[in-house]
Amino acid sequence: MNKALLSLAIGGFGIGLTEFVIMGILPDVANAFHISIPEAGHFISAYALGVVVGAPILTGFGSKWPANKVLLVLMLWFTVFNTLSAFATGYNSFMALRFLSGLPHGAFFGIGAVVAGKLSKKGKEAQGIAIMFSGLTFANLLGVPLGTYLGKNLDWSMSFLLVGAVGVAAVLGVKFWMPLLEKSSETKFLSELKIFKRLELWLIILLTTIGTGGFFAWYSYISPLITEVAGHAENVVAYAMILAGLGMVIGNFVGAKLTEKFSPLHTVTLVLVCMAISLSLNAYLASDKIMVLVMTFIIGIVTFSISTPIQMLIIKASKGSETLGSSLNQSAFNIGNASGAYFAGLPIAMGYGYTSADWVGAAMAGTGVLIAIGILMLKKRQTKNVEKHSFS
Repeated sequence: MNKALLSLAIGGFGIGLTEFVIMGILPDVANAFHISIPEAGHFISAYALGVVVGAPILTGFGSKWPANKVLLVLMLWFTVFNTLSAFATGYNSFMALRFLSGLPHGAFFGIGAVVAGKLSKKGKEAQGIAIMFSGLTFANLLGVPLGTYLGKNLDWSMSFLLVGAVGVAAVLGVKFWMPLLEKSSETKFLSELKIFKRLELWLIILLTTIGTGGFFAWYSYISPLITEVAGHAENVVAYAMILAGLGMVIGNFVGAKLTEKFSPLHTVTLVLVCMAISLSLNAYLASDKIMVLVMTFIIGIVTFSISTPIQMLIIKASKGSETLGSSLNQSAFNIGNASGAYFAGLPIAMGYGYTSADWVGAAMAGTGVLIAIGILMLKKRQTKNVEKHSFS
């Protein structure tokens, strides 16, 4: 593997670890700060808000500097504030640190996706982006279960010390393996803002926000789903995370292969249909101890098949401002993180049980399908208009 791509994958591993380990130790964090599980879900939203705010702002500032230096600074920032999260003393301090930890996330993945495409062989850009996102999926396979185990058996803070250690490795990888690169964008940042005039871009952002929110509606409450609904012991949560992570690793490369065979938009549409179906099935099967684990693996495959095609979709729609567009998709992904966790928490707080989160997720994925169909219709109309003008 190209060492530069490997350094991006290590960064992705750290980001995936900090973003998802909180979901495995959510009850433990809630107990430590003497709050309810839905209230602890606010920490997920705080991190996601940091991503949303940081992605366009840090990408804009970073566009003036060589991409390798920007990536290094982003990983240093990530490492410092995730390590400090382990020493939070209460609800407010942890909320603030989760927000600050999330700021570099979107810019790192946004710039990193464009860099990964440029470092890849022509025609293999999807595979290059998938390698970067493989860090995110391997985090769910290896890092999140380990972090969950440490958080449940030692102390929740150990999970974030582990994140800090991975951050150090990512900093070293970017420092020594990433080649000297040009600025992440040659266009002035104010000029790049013109992409906001594109209707297709807004529809893709909406698609990412709502569609991927279906995944987070399920994954945010996976720990109580495994223990309270299926009746498994606490230690089974870590094994369930491994199954989900293995599914995500497989799904990431399945999505890349499908994107090379079909268009990114058709791949995204297919994945969202499968996501809505699998989450609906899970609502019925989650009370079965075996089937809840089987579905955890299947949902992992389905949901993470969307990561590469949806990133390529927005990069293509952001021609001339690819880095900004790529980072905006990470903002959208994390609005989906926040909204999925929030909306799924509402019926839980009203006493409808943890399987209600699956129905919320299925509804969000289904809405994403409708938006994808709308984008397909828009693109067909644009193609007809171009053909009409060419003949006139």
